[in-house]
Amino acid sequence: MLRIDQRSLRVRLLTRLGLVALVCVGVTWLLHGVLLGSLAREFLGDRLRQEAHYTIDRLQQSDGLSAQWLEPGELTSDVFHHLYVLRIGEEVFASSQKWLASLTPLLKTPEAGVFEVHSQGRHLLVYRETLTLEGRPGVLLIGEDFAQVEAGLHTLHWWVGGIAGLVLLLLILLNLVAVNRSLRPLSRLRHQLAELQAGQRERLDLDAPSELDDLLAQLNHFLEEVQRRLQRSRDAVANLSHTLQTPLAAVTQVLRGRRPIDDQRRQRMLERLEFMQAQLVSELRRARFAGPTGGQYSDVLQEAQTLRELVQTLYPDKRFTLTSSLNEGARIGVERQDFNEMLGIVLDNAGKWARSQVNCHISDDSGLVVDVSDDGPGVDEEVLPLLGQRGRRLDESTPGHGLGLAILKQVVEQYRGTIIFSRAAEGGLRVQIRLPR
Repeated sequence: MLRIDQRSLRVRLLTRLGLVALVCVGVTWLLHGVLLGSLAREFLGDRLRQEAHYTIDRLQQSDGLSAQWLEPGELTSDVFHHLYVLRIGEEVFASSQKWLASLTPLLKTPEAGVFEVHSQGRHLLVYRETLTLEGRPGVLLIGEDFAQVEAGLHTLHWWVGGIAGLVLLLLILLNLVAVNRSLRPLSRLRHQLAELQAGQRERLDLDAPSELDDLLAQLNHFLEEVQRRLQRSRDAVANLSHTLQTPLAAVTQVLRGRRPIDDQRRQRMLERLEFMQAQLVSELRRARFAGPTGGQYSDVLQEAQTLRELVQTLYPDKRFTLTSSLNEGARIGVERQDFNEMLGIVLDNAGKWARSQVNCHISDDSGLVVDVSDDGPGVDEEVLPLLGQRGRRLDESTPGHGLGLAILKQVVEQYRGTIIFSRAAEGGLRVQIRLPR
């Protein structure tokens, strides 16, 4: 038994297009029947009107109602060619007495025009016109049997219905061809995804309709992000291997040796172990980066206020202020943990170096702008470009391993953002982070 996949896009398109074609053809066929009957009535009515005017002209040009005009057979064959009723004054003449009773009401109505009369199982189309003959008012009725015309119209209408059915089948076939051709890019996309899964290609390259451009761009962007994350993981492993290999070997050698471990050697081993711990923490923090394809948003002001309160407890002798020109509830397409990592590093660094004041201002300038400045000693202009380099420390008087700003730079670059280091108006360091929308 043939089963139809109701979830198939092809089935849905064909079903909807088939219904549209059926409705259009059906409505057209029904309108054809209505318009055909209306046109037939207008055509016959106009012919009856012309014949009525012609008959009245002949009657008025003659010297009166001669005997031949009053003969029903003569009047029917020579002048009217149709059923007629003529009233002059109180005299009534008819080509067929059996229709006189049915047409008598039209002799009394004051309106002129075409009327339809149903009587004795027949359908008549009758035209009524007034006239004046020999000074006496009169009324002329000319009728034609419309039943025969309707029978012909009915036959023609069903012939047109048969042709409409063939047209409907042709439309369904054309829809089938059009849908199959239109869905070819999806089939090619499926094949390329299979090649991607098999490792035969690294990105999608498809000549597809413009409606799929955004989808392909997002898929390729996602693939690139996956590659970047994979490369980042490989780099992290390589960095850890390179960075920890020498300190681990030195510590292992000391522990295996028989020389006593004095305070100086113990301090050096402790420094190396702390350095290795810092490297591990740094790489673990990098591994937590979600990146711009995480599909998550952060409430900027809420997260910033939470971080401000946190660093305020860490540095109670410093004053942290937060100002913003954003609307309440403003959000940015940055994963919450990543945003906290960025802003937390900047506020913590400012708290370490500030004397008493740290200012943070958040605004919107074609994207999110985070501006943090402190009143600390600051950094010389010539060494500003060195900030953010991995392991670079410009002052050894505070604890740390020079990894915070390097991590900040890396996570900001993940979001296609930029960092600007400059001297603050308060005298300390000013860090400006710009993240695109």
